[in-house]
Amino acid sequence: MQYMENHFDLRINPALLVPGARSVITLLKNYYPAQHQNVVTPKISKYAFGKDYHEVIKNSLKDFLSKLQNEIGEIKGRGFIDSAPVLERAWAVKSGLGWIGKNGNMINKQTGSFFFIATLIVDVELEYDDAFAKDYCGSCTKCIDSCPTDAIMNDKVIDGSKCISYFTIELKEALIPDSMKEKFDNWMFGCDVCQDVCPWNRFSKPHHEIQFTPIPEILNLTTKEWQEMSEETFKQVFKNSPLKRSKYSGIQRNLKFIQQ
Repeated sequence: MQYMENHFDLRINPALLVPGARSVITLLKNYYPAQHQNVVTPKISKYAFGKDYHEVIKNSLKDFLSKLQNEIGEIKGRGFIDSAPVLERAWAVKSGLGWIGKNGNMINKQTGSFFFIATLIVDVELEYDDAFAKDYCGSCTKCIDSCPTDAIMNDKVIDGSKCISYFTIELKEALIPDSMKEKFDNWMFGCDVCQDVCPWNRFSKPHHEIQFTPIPEILNLTTKEWQEMSEETFKQVFKNSPLKRSKYSGIQRNLKFIQQ
């Protein structure tokens, strides 16, 4: 995903995003669901079960900044949720919220890794938390061993050209390579394998965000029902869902591929 190389100067210097920036506040938003998909349903990453997180978290960040302004006084700031050149995971580690696991996800010792990372950059100095000094992955290699496409490499490097999430979400228009056949394990949108097998996610607890309530169709539709869905129905049901990122055409392409 070459676009991630763009605007590197903005990624390492928050003051270029928020004039006068002095502090970075990192927040985690749990998305681990209480409900899970029916076994006959094509697999969808848990983060996409409910409403698009960008809108949910963006509004929460605005509310949080408003509360800070009421409590502290004049503060200028801007919130980010993976839609701008911000190194969320690096700031999260520096903020003391966890470490980067071998699967590339940030892991929190108390809650695992099923959370979104939100960043608020502000123009005031704060009392800063100490970063965790230790990486708690140890000798565990479950995420590496379990990746269906061998996309997780050594030294916490992820080969995006092999990742199921890349193929099912980021890859536009093009067909999925034949070399990936029979490796997707019925994943239609995203992939959670490396998180599902992570021992730290035994501490994951269901979220309490009503806007992340799973869309019933995501939990229950069979492959046949997905295949027979019209584009009009797709747009109606998933108008506020992360699935719209792949579009109707992308979902149908993914379905066809995993059924080959």
